[in-house]
Amino acid sequence: MSITIDLNGRVVLVTGGSRGIGAGITEAFVEAGATVVTCARSEVADPVPGTTHVVCDVRDPESVQAMVDGIVATHGRLDVLVNNAGGAPYALAADASPRLHDRILGLNLTAPLLVAQAAQRVMAGQETGGSVVNISSISATRPSPGTAAYGAAKAGVDSLTQSLAMEWGPQVRVNAITVGLCRTEQTADHYGGDATVAAIEETIPLGRMAAPREVGNTALFLASDLASYVSGATVECHGGGEFPVFQYVLNHAAGDAADSNEG
Repeated sequence: MSITIDLNGRVVLVTGGSRGIGAGITEAFVEAGATVVTCARSEVADPVPGTTHVVCDVRDPESVQAMVDGIVATHGRLDVLVNNAGGAPYALAADASPRLHDRILGLNLTAPLLVAQAAQRVMAGQETGGSVVNISSISATRPSPGTAAYGAAKAGVDSLTQSLAMEWGPQVRVNAITVGLCRTEQTADHYGGDATVAAIEETIPLGRMAAPREVGNTALFLASDLASYVSGATVECHGGGEFPVFQYVLNHAAGDAADSNEG
């Protein structure tokens, strides 16, 4: 028996929803029949088919409010928000400027709160309420060298998720997804090539990085009626987690010892 999620009649906003993980999330909602709006700071050449794209700086309160007002004016409602926009360049904490840290925290922590606030004001007045899904990261739960401010911001998103779920229930459910390594159009460039990516994937319990659509399916579940009693939760979508460094060392030490004995 298969389970089909039908979101016909639901209006969904996916921030940063036109590429990478965001595109996978958007595609999942489109296929479920939802009316999907994506946003980014600029126009996109190839929006996900079946969507409407709007320009919005999610760090700017006025821009955010104008976007949400526009969605309601056009579609009459807003049922789901997926706070996906985010990211950070590699920069060691000792070298990064205060301005860079401020930008990273603004995009990855303050912006999700701003968009959620604007969405909640709509959802709380709807008979059917609404659902907010925050895209978090495995960087929130372990050290994040080179992206320290990003990891701290995502840890803040996890905390924010729990607090908003308590404040905004019962009208609005709020959940988060802890995303691990995911294959996108930039993965090979980011990690230095396909061979390196393949080696990294060997350390993941499920043997591979996620596909963006798999993150999208998780978001789809949390936004749907199947998760009607799920709120304040953080769902881990990371393929089983990251391999402990000590275990890697032990395994290689054992292998070296075996090679030595054979010699």
